[in-house]
Amino acid sequence: MNRGGILAIALIIIGTTMFIWGYFQPNDVSKKETESTIETDRIPAPIIEYGLYLDSFIVHKKIIEPNQFLANILLQYHVPYPEIDNLAKKSLAIFDVRKIASGKNYTILCKKDSLEKAQYFIYEPNNIDYIIYDMRDSLIIYKGKREVITKINEASGTIKSSLYQTLDDANVSPVLAIEMADVFAWTIDFYRIQKGDWFKVIYEERFVEGKSIGIGRVLATNFNHYNKDFFACYFVQDSIGDYFDSEANSLRRAFLKSPLKFGRLTSGFTMRRFHPVQKRNKPHLGTDYAAPTGTPIMATGDGVVIASSYSGGNGKYIKIKHNSTYTTQYLHMSKRAAKVGQHVMQGDIIGYVGSTGLATGPHVCYRFWKNGSQTNHLKEDFPPSKPVEPKHLERYKKQLKKYKTIVDKIKLNKIIL
Repeated sequence: MNRGGILAIALIIIGTTMFIWGYFQPNDVSKKETESTIETDRIPAPIIEYGLYLDSFIVHKKIIEPNQFLANILLQYHVPYPEIDNLAKKSLAIFDVRKIASGKNYTILCKKDSLEKAQYFIYEPNNIDYIIYDMRDSLIIYKGKREVITKINEASGTIKSSLYQTLDDANVSPVLAIEMADVFAWTIDFYRIQKGDWFKVIYEERFVEGKSIGIGRVLATNFNHYNKDFFACYFVQDSIGDYFDSEANSLRRAFLKSPLKFGRLTSGFTMRRFHPVQKRNKPHLGTDYAAPTGTPIMATGDGVVIASSYSGGNGKYIKIKHNSTYTTQYLHMSKRAAKVGQHVMQGDIIGYVGSTGLATGPHVCYRFWKNGSQTNHLKEDFPPSKPVEPKHLERYKKQLKKYKTIVDKIKLNKIIL
């Protein structure tokens, strides 16, 4: 074969080799890139909490134990007494470490070395707030907050025994019962709700990191009591929020329906009742509400304490003069929490349920005077406070329509829970 033929064959071999190399090369690159991506995906995301990279520390998450103090905690992590004392003093302007309470969460971040000395102490007084003690080069103390997400939820139910139990059976926080009792404190006596009463409600629920931390504000609710609808709508006017009904009237009244948030009405106002202790018929000029010993008793209206004393029949009691027309009295307390001459506001705690005096069990006997005569407070019809102001009325009507539409669409389970 001559030189020209040999050269031609060589060129063909070189060209074929380059084609084959070029054909497979992109796949090799793609494969390497894929492998690199897979390796990158396997790298875990950094753990960030309290605004700190926790990966950089040895992390200890614990709960304050009974009778445990800051010194007990930090000494375990090689923080000497002088530094703890300095921390306590510098903390006063932000948080008094003496208020650290058992059951609360705390976190210790330690240095990754042989000593593992604490670098940060983080205390959580509640589910939202936390206090950070940066103990590295120089002591720095500051507060932080977790992001709170508020969601709008709805609930409904038909009463079998109590509002509390109905909500609990429906897997809704029974705390909502307290909020609803506050909304209707002036218009519905929750000791007299009956089987068959029903409710629909829209309310706020707060979440931190996907976990519910509690019930927020009731936005609107309809409570059907004795086949009568009681509608409440939350509305803000002149920076003050309150509850109003379908006619834009305030739900507030001069007096609460009951001196307790929850309990059980055991004896009503009557001119003839068999006394369980004295064993004879006599007038009962008050209303008895049974509740566990220690249950807070509220002043049902604004006024001045005119008696805070003890007598054989009444036990420990408080008497409040509200104005020239009305006076109230609260009997059989285990402990009094108001003094003569003290000005109290509606809802203030004035004492605690007990069974002092002539009582067979823990309860409060609530007595009500009108123009000097004892009367049945449950039959009094008190006028409401100021309605929605005219300048805000159109805005209220729009909000009321919006909420009523939502509430009306809530499906009510007619089966007794």
